[in-house]
Order: sequence, then structure tokens, then C-alpha cells
Amino acid sequence: MDMLVDSFPMLIKGLGVTLLLGVVSFALGSVLGALVALARISDFRVFRGIAIMFVSVFRGTPLLIQIMIIYLGLPQLGVQLEPIPSAILALSLFAGAYLSENFRGGILGVDKGQWEAASSIGMPYWRTFRRIVFPQAIRIATPAVGGRFIALMKDTSLASVVTVVELTRVAESIGNANFRYMEAFLMIGALYWLINTLLSVGQGMLERRMGKAYA
Repeated sequence: MDMLVDSFPMLIKGLGVTLLLGVVSFALGSVLGALVALARISDFRVFRGIAIMFVSVFRGTPLLIQIMIIYLGLPQLGVQLEPIPSAILALSLFAGAYLSENFRGGILGVDKGQWEAASSIGMPYWRTFRRIVFPQAIRIATPAVGGRFIALMKDTSLASVVTVVELTRVAESIGNANFRYMEAFLMIGALYWLINTLLSVGQGMLERRMGKAYA
């Protein structure tokens, strides 16, 4: 208990950074993922090819390597980013690759008859997508997207390798200060568990609410 009290200011700061990394990266990754998903189902081969390559690269390589390339590798090309922007960029690209597949699955999960019915009354492609297909696709993709958000919150711990002072880095600092590594990492693990439990509850509530809308 004394360790919790003594380290409380550090914990609050680390928690804030962790939430910042997770929320901002998820938001940016969602926008990127939606664009990549649209490119994947596009009639243009160039767009499809770029999207496929993007997903293949960022899903096929470790997130840790991606973070290190952005933070340590880009300066060799004249691009220098601070630790937090580097982590957010890496997390956003990584999340975008996975979310694109979640969104694409949701879009493809909408019955083709919806497209055909809209086309038969002369509704343009983008209006059909925005008003009819997209809302249904989001409902279908919600469980997978919610799971990706929860996973992303845990992935933020990797930002500690580029000196970002988030929860994992705080645990390391506490352990270094008093050599009580077991208690420090158990405490931080409990915080991650609490965050993701709350996110899981929120996801369940959202799924039930969206289910009622289509009941």
C-alpha cells in the first residue's frame, strides 16, 4: 500500500499517457483502416494492390520493430520524431492494418441485395454506402473492432522501449527505485486489467444497443 501511495503521481501520469496513446492511435487507425478497406474493395487495381501491400507489411512484421524503425530509423532519412509521436504513428499504422480487415469484413458482410436495391432506385454509390451499407457494416464489425481497441491498449506498453513514460515504463521506474519489481509490475498489470475490463463492458453495452436498433 505504501508503494501505491508513494508512486500515485507517477501512476496517474503514466495512465494518462497510456490512454492518450491508445485513444489517439485507435482514432487515427480507424480512419486509416476505413480508407484501406475501401481501397481493398475498389475496382481500381492500383488501389487494391497498395492496400494489400500495406496490410501485408504491417500485419506481417512485429509492432516492436515498426516502433524502432520509426523512432531510430527515420532520423537516418532526416525525419526526427519525438517519442510520443513516434509511438502514436507506429501504433496507428499497425492498428490501421488490422482494422482495415475488420471493416472490410463488415462491408462484405452486408447482403449484396442492399446494394442492388439502392441501385435500382437510382441511389449513387457513395450515398448507398453512407446511408445503407456503412451503418450495417459497423454493426457487423463492432465485436472485432472492439477487440482490436482492447488489444491496442495493451500494445501501448511497447512504447516504453522508446522512452515513453507510460504505465510499463512507470513500473520499471518504481522497481528500479526500490527493487520491488514483483509488486510494481503486478500493480501495473492490475491497472491494464481494469482498463480493458471497463472497455469490454463498454463494448458489450454498445453491441447490445446496436443490436436493438436492428431488432
